[in-house]
Amino acid sequence: NTFYSNKEIFLRELISNSSDALDKIRYNSLTDKSVLDSQPELFIHLVPDKTDKSLTIIDAGIGMTKADLVNNLGTIAQSGTKAFMEAVSAGADVSMI
Repeated sequence: NTFYSNKEIFLRELISNSSDALDKIRYNSLTDKSVLDSQPELFIHLVPDKTDKSLTIIDAGIGMTKADLVNNLGTIAQSGTKAFMEAVSAGADVSMI
């Protein structure tokens, strides 16, 4: 939370990241149904823990690659979905996403 002064914006960005991960697996499933074999239900769960004063966000999407982490770590409010859809529209090879 070091990059965000507003907790609501920080939470929104984390949920947006989960949504991006779901978009990636949904897109991959159009050409490879097996990506949904182990977890066919797409979800985002928010799990509050009052004792630890924490909120865990769990999704069933595809995570980031090492290259994604290097490119996006510390980047504030970058829309992964927008970049992903632009890459798809441009005909990029998204098989590694």
